Amino acid sequence: MNKVRWGLLSTARINRSLIPAIRASRHSDLNAVASRSADQARQYAQEWEIPLAFGGYQEMLDSGQVDAVYISLPNHLHAEWTVRALNAGVAVLCEKPFALSLAEVDAMIAASRASGKPLAEAFMYRHHPQTKIAGDLIQRGDLGEISHAWGTFSFLLDRPEDVRLQPEMGGGCLWDIGIYPLSLAQFVFGGAPLSVYGTQVTGASGVDMTFAGQMRYSGDRFAQISASFRTDYHAEFQVMGTLGRLHFNRPFTALKENRKLMFHPNKGDPRELRVPEQELYYGEVEDLNHALLENAPTYLRLEESRQHVQTALALYESARSGQPAALGGG
Repeated sequence: MNKVRWGLLSTARINRSLIPAIRASRHSDLNAVASRSADQARQYAQEWEIPLAFGGYQEMLDSGQVDAVYISLPNHLHAEWTVRALNAGVAVLCEKPFALSLAEVDAMIAASRASGKPLAEAFMYRHHPQTKIAGDLIQRGDLGEISHAWGTFSFLLDRPEDVRLQPEMGGGCLWDIGIYPLSLAQFVFGGAPLSVYGTQVTGASGVDMTFAGQMRYSGDRFAQISASFRTDYHAEFQVMGTLGRLHFNRPFTALKENRKLMFHPNKGDPRELRVPEQELYYGEVEDLNHALLENAPTYLRLEESRQHVQTALALYESARSGQPAALGGG
């Protein structure tokens, strides 16, 4: 194999961001798309100039025509179709959140190990140069000892029929967008927290429309995160240390207008860290290509993805009980 043949498992809107990234790589070809409807699959394939269309997800997995799939189904279907794909010998890039329970995560990891095929969570921002530059700066100690981090992500969601508002499909703002600052906090601190405390405001359907959480790490370190479907678009993240502060004004999305990664030292003038331009979704595609072609580990480790789910579940548990929830992380 010298190129990865990709398939899209669903015709979700987010595919529009993956298609250019797959085609931008010299290591991959977009070969197929699958939908529950054969007509819809054919129409989608024609619109996006995709060679093969399948009127069923399993049909594509069993076809022998794809080496890797991108799973962009609703949250409650991530685990089932990831396991089905891996069992069919197909590598998987699974959209976040990875799954909705630790049992599902463990089944996904077991299927990857049994099949020998790579599995990765599709957190595109983690592969972007901006995040890696920030991680290097933190690891070098330029911020000194990190004391706390703060992040938020929100946008206005006012379509009642949207799957993100359906509790049976794993809806809610924490699973959808709060998982981003949660993930970045865990990247900064190197793992899951010791304990969390969450609060939420639920909407008419029963899912969280606004969520705020605090995560406590060893060494008296903290992270605060928030998310909401009730306000206009806003995303921001800051990391505070004994020697300075790091500020992302566009931490998670493809918006490039006035994007800056700023380091504010305790002494001296703030400076902007130069970030090379890269298409936001390109890195996660290339990472899975590399893992499959070179038999290499994925950049985002499966243990990290498990911790994302573990922490989100603990935050939801805390929000329901009104009490802190323990995880026993670092």
